[in-house]
Amino acid sequence: MEFKDQHVIVTGGTRGIGRAISEAFLKAGATVSANYQSNQKAAEEFKESLGAQGERLFLHKFDVSKLDQVENFFTIYDKKFPKVDVLVNSAGIRKDSIVGMMSEEDWDKVLDVNLKGCFLMSKFAVQRMSGQRYGRIINITSPSGRLGFAGQGNYAASKAGMIGFTRSLSQEVAKRKITVNCVSPGFIDTELLSDLPETLANEYKNMVPMKRFGTPDEVSAGVMYLASTGAAYVTGSTLEISGGL
Repeated sequence: MEFKDQHVIVTGGTRGIGRAISEAFLKAGATVSANYQSNQKAAEEFKESLGAQGERLFLHKFDVSKLDQVENFFTIYDKKFPKVDVLVNSAGIRKDSIVGMMSEEDWDKVLDVNLKGCFLMSKFAVQRMSGQRYGRIINITSPSGRLGFAGQGNYAASKAGMIGFTRSLSQEVAKRKITVNCVSPGFIDTELLSDLPETLANEYKNMVPMKRFGTPDEVSAGVMYLASTGAAYVTGSTLEISGGL
């Protein structure tokens, strides 16, 4: 798990699971470009909390679902860094509602950020990885895409779409020594679950064979493996980190 001299991009990389992933790569010696969309204060506080390691963290504020903003990010990135070794698509949102009451806006926004954002970031990363004939792309999906949960039709569709996208892309780029995989975290103790009522949180814990929520660090460990040189023969796969869900 040595990533010295490697350059890593993490979308949604300043909070929750994405933050843990950014920290793990920094601890392993990588230079990390972390994307965030809105909470600049939280992003800057994260960088400050890292001490000396924060010197290798570069913050980028943009919307991964907007083509022009993604293009602009990579233009800026290319001027600063010579390559892209790893891309982790961790940016994601939830806007829960039963389908009969869900607004078109909430459907579109979740699909745009979670799925279209994954496509756009991967598109431009692959262009750079292909030339160097090396790369790792890890997409953060969810068991919701496999199981489906009531009130999460948009979220489940976006996460199932990421898995199909991953399998297709992995076949396109395999000959160039680029691997593309998913990590599928179950119920992880982050702010994404902080709005759950206590009764619902307990209900979800009881669904998990291990009877607890996972931690962001447990997810980042799986990401680090798939990003390593030791995972060169793993592609098109989905690693479940869900406590047996």
